[in-house]
Amino acid sequence: MSETNTNEEKKKPPLNGRRALPPNNSNDEENEVPEMEAFGLIPRGFNPKDYLRVVDIHMFKEPHEINKQQHHTDKYYSPKLIVRRGQPFQIQIDFNRPYKPEADQFWLEYLIGRYPQQNRGTYIPIIVGDVLKPGEWGARITHKENNSIRLSVMSSATCIVGKFRLYVAVWTPFGILRTHRNSATDTYILFNPWCQQDAVYLDDEKEREEYVLNDVGIVFHGNINEIKSRSWSYGQFEENILDACLFLMDKAELELSGRGNPIKICRVASAVINSRDDNGVIAGSWDNTYTYGVAPSAWTGSVDILLEYYSSKQPVRYGQCWVFAGVFNTFLRCLGIPARLVTNYSSAHDNNANLQLDFFLDDEGNVDTKLTKDSVWNYHCWNEAWMTRPDLPVGFGGWQVVDGTPQETSDGMYRCGPASVQAIKHGHVCFQFDAPFVYAEVNSDIVYSRREKNGTQVIEKIDTNHIGQLIVTKEVGGDGMMEITEEYKFQEGSQEERLALETAVMYGIKKQSTQDTMYEPQTDVDMDFQVQKAVLGSDFKVTITFRNKSHNYYTATTYLSGNIVFYTGVTKNEFKKQSFSAKLEPSSSSTFDVVIKSSDYLSDLLDQASFHFFVTARINETGKILAMQKATVLEIPSLRIKTQGQMVAGKEMSVTVEFTNPLKQTLENVTLRLEGPGVLRTMKKEFRQIPMNSTLIWEVKFIPTRPGLRKLIASLNCDALRHVYGELNVQIQKP
Repeated sequence: MSETNTNEEKKKPPLNGRRALPPNNSNDEENEVPEMEAFGLIPRGFNPKDYLRVVDIHMFKEPHEINKQQHHTDKYYSPKLIVRRGQPFQIQIDFNRPYKPEADQFWLEYLIGRYPQQNRGTYIPIIVGDVLKPGEWGARITHKENNSIRLSVMSSATCIVGKFRLYVAVWTPFGILRTHRNSATDTYILFNPWCQQDAVYLDDEKEREEYVLNDVGIVFHGNINEIKSRSWSYGQFEENILDACLFLMDKAELELSGRGNPIKICRVASAVINSRDDNGVIAGSWDNTYTYGVAPSAWTGSVDILLEYYSSKQPVRYGQCWVFAGVFNTFLRCLGIPARLVTNYSSAHDNNANLQLDFFLDDEGNVDTKLTKDSVWNYHCWNEAWMTRPDLPVGFGGWQVVDGTPQETSDGMYRCGPASVQAIKHGHVCFQFDAPFVYAEVNSDIVYSRREKNGTQVIEKIDTNHIGQLIVTKEVGGDGMMEITEEYKFQEGSQEERLALETAVMYGIKKQSTQDTMYEPQTDVDMDFQVQKAVLGSDFKVTITFRNKSHNYYTATTYLSGNIVFYTGVTKNEFKKQSFSAKLEPSSSSTFDVVIKSSDYLSDLLDQASFHFFVTARINETGKILAMQKATVLEIPSLRIKTQGQMVAGKEMSVTVEFTNPLKQTLENVTLRLEGPGVLRTMKKEFRQIPMNSTLIWEVKFIPTRPGLRKLIASLNCDALRHVYGELNVQIQKP
């Protein structure tokens, strides 16, 4: 083997026995794409110029042009096209002659990384079709003029987030002709909180403006008795920041095919934000000596840190918790994941996750620093990122804790999260990732103990109220402070708080009691609950059943929490809470009804009328916990569509849409829409009011253009009622 040959061998990435291709985990690397891909021998007379040829591609990528305006990306300081996934964008292709659909065939190709593969979402060929399906890759021609065509391109709502290369391919009988590599047509695709099918969909425009588009924020610091605040510049739209954020995922070696998943992105980012064990962005230092670096308090924002790291590829010195959180927030907002910076006052750093901070006192009653390993932080900053959690049961989507500050290792690396805030509140800490650690940060007890001369330990004091006294974030649309403590925990000292704690213990958080016994569940009492099926606008009841199988008389302190959730399982708010004491006779069953009135939920109701109930009960005689959760959905009334008379292409026909208002209130400013692809263009009608129980009838006359089986789709929308639909299949006859 010659010398040059072995050198060639060395350059190739190492293959292992498990995969045919090396890992595709760099957005920066590219592959060579042939401009002429021949099908076989090419005849001598073949001249590529005889065929359709791409002369130019217009991306409409200026901040004032349609794409960046519609996709809320006009603030990015970048000459390239930046769009959000699951939403159409426009491009124009100029050919050397008019495009003839019957003879010419062309398609688009989006590629990412060095080893593009169709089944991994890293090679995306897009054939031009007639319709765009929401949230799926596709393209259709919207406009033809002379040699140009205008395309509307839809990306998948789950596609990879990153920088794609665009090629236009033209079919000829002898091979495929492609445009040459042109970085001016590169397209960045980001998460889309405006798109209902995206995992990071956020339904409130003011919140999207704050948590995605606001590039400055406030960090709350100081301590519980003296709260201080400072501004922080996130700068997610500044020049090269988007590229720097994509580089972080390359640095973390996250497979490109995993980069459409916000859970994976948050998990790897929480590790790469700090420099421990992976040479990440910021080196932490808590010892007040910051030689050869910048003191953490000196930074005013994230941009300098990210750009320095992007160019030097070496950890930037130095950071403390708010610096890690500030940079993490920039990363998340830049990619389009809604995010906020959160401060927890009196934050526990519990190094053995036993839900208690052990402070050892010496003979004089001072803390023995050699023995004491746990610590309380005056405050600690982390981030919350907004996303669905399809990997968890319903109800645990929404805000997730992610923390880039290196405190403890998780699966062998310094990282933390995403952990569901809702799961932490209710003590369901069995759900990934790192919920027990975060639960301890906001809920630990402080146990002070002293060692006697004879070696026995005496517990002097237990402080159950000190940790996690106040959890805050910046308010939406202003610089004030918003308290979110109750998102994380129930009222200190309340029944519900103790119940959540005992639920957490049941799910395996080590809580040392005086005699270290393993937790034993209550086996002689069963609890279940049923939610009555109900139509939107009516009252319904939740029935809780206890079966006491023992010969003992028990009482159970029971707590029901009703939460309104998005259809994705993300909690919006708690609309019902009720505690009661249940008396359980020996060897018998008892049922208890909790009535949910429509007035409890109507004002907060979300689009899809989904609820999530937690029921937790403590058997007072044994201290054991029973816990259960269920999701339920109200029935939403639908629209009725009817047709009258004959349905023939080219002749006028009539359709009526009917709806009866089921709510105990008048519906105001109602918008009805009716459309039928190929039958009629979208029609809209506004109704000022629909009184309760009254029926609205809307008649529409139109002339269907094409024969065949078509679908009519109607929707009704107003503030009090959404997601009201109706549809009807109609057969349009030939004239």
